[in-house]
Amino acid sequence: MINLLGLLQMRGNKMTDKKLPLSRRSFLKGSGSVIVGTLAMTSGSIALLAPSRSWALELNSLNDHTGKTLLQFCRHLYPHADLEDAVYALVVKDLDASAADDPDIRMLLQSGVQDLDSAAGGDWLSIGDDAQFLYVDSLQGTPFFEKLRGTAVVSLYNNDMAFAHFGYEGKKGNAGYLHRGFDDLTWLPDLPDKASGPMPDASA
Repeated sequence: MINLLGLLQMRGNKMTDKKLPLSRRSFLKGSGSVIVGTLAMTSGSIALLAPSRSWALELNSLNDHTGKTLLQFCRHLYPHADLEDAVYALVVKDLDASAADDPDIRMLLQSGVQDLDSAAGGDWLSIGDDAQFLYVDSLQGTPFFEKLRGTAVVSLYNNDMAFAHFGYEGKKGNAGYLHRGFDDLTWLPDLPDKASGPMPDASA
């Protein structure tokens, strides 16, 4: 098994193809809770980055049920049917780190999941997606909802796996931004040239 999330969460660092095997010792340290999964897409952009289809996220503060519930909750907040769970797990990673640093956040997340389970009759994860969403929608405006929303809107999209999935080419200053692919997204309509404003001098 490969520690995929540790490998791919580069956040400003250059991507590397170094493979990092997840040892038994590193697997067991911390809280003892781990979320594991398998990439659904074998030939997608994320699969090309990953040294293995299997991934694991070690939790240092939250238990695995809480982590899995938070991951699924975030899928409802920002739904992308073909985006791998491994990317949503990056949100859980950051929530777990926040919970480790702040007991109040840990209590907020744990009690939020407990309330979800209680409202759903025992296990929110076991009910259907449509029913799950009704509970998510009912929590809008609550501290639990806002904590997950505020974390996910950054953590879900600001990482190399999301960049690869959505076709983001990099920051404006990166080589190739203007003349080598900044506008090659296939999921947005083409705009007329006049909507782009004046074209900078290519030699500048």
